[in-house]
Amino acid sequence: MIRYCNKLSPMFGALLIVCFLAGCGDYGSNSHSAPSDNYLIKVGDGVVTTVDFNSAFEIIRTAYSHNALQEPDSCREPKLRLLSQLIEEMIILERAKELNIKISDSELDKAVTRIKEDYDDNAFDQILLEQAVSYNLWEKELGKRLLIEKVVERELKEHVVITPEDISNHYEKHYNRHNGPSALSGAPDKADDDLNKIIVKELRRKKVEDAYKPWIENLRKKYMIEINKKEWDKISQTGLELN
Repeated sequence: MIRYCNKLSPMFGALLIVCFLAGCGDYGSNSHSAPSDNYLIKVGDGVVTTVDFNSAFEIIRTAYSHNALQEPDSCREPKLRLLSQLIEEMIILERAKELNIKISDSELDKAVTRIKEDYDDNAFDQILLEQAVSYNLWEKELGKRLLIEKVVERELKEHVVITPEDISNHYEKHYNRHNGPSALSGAPDKADDDLNKIIVKELRRKKVEDAYKPWIENLRKKYMIEINKKEWDKISQTGLELN
C-alpha cells in the first residue's frame, strides 16, 4: 500500500511514489552504473533501471488484487501509471538541477524531526528494520521528496494569485449552506479569519493542481526522455509473481 506522510503534505500524491513514512528505493539517480543497454528510463543525467522499476512496483502491488497482477493485460495499466509517475519525478529533479534548487542539511533535519514526532521511541527504527530499508537510504529518499515539493512550490505555488472574488465565490459554493449573506463580508472576527485562511489554503491548492498538468507537459517537451523499448516490452508483457 502506498502511504504518504501527512507531515510533508504532498500536493500530488500520485506523483510521489513513497511507501511507509516517506520513501524507499534509489531510482532516478545518476549514481547508477547500469550498462548503457540496461536502462529503462533516462532523463538528463537521471537513470531508472528495470530493477529500480520492479522494486517500485513491488511497493505499490498491494493496492491491487492478487489475480489482477497475474495477467499481463490487467497488469499493464498499473505499470504504465508507474512508468509515467517515475518519468514525472525525474523531470522535476532535472528541473531542480537547472534552477539550482537544493535541500539544505537543516531543512532535511527539520523534516526528519517532524516525521519522527509521530512515532514512539523505537517504532520508527522498527518500521525501517521490518521493511529492510537502511536509515541512510530512507533519509536520501526523504530529501528527494522535499526537493520535488520545493520545485513545485517555486514554480507554481509562489505564482498563485487569489482575489477577494475568488474567496467570496468559494465561500458561497462550499460554506454558505443557507445562501444567506456572506459571513466574510461583514466585520471580521476570529472565526471568520480562520475560515478565510482555510479558504485561501483550499484555493491555493486547487490552483496549483490545475496549473500542474500544463507545467509538467511543458517540461516533458523541454527535456530529452528516453525509454528503452526492449526493457519496457519485457516488463509490460509479463504479470507479477506474488510470493
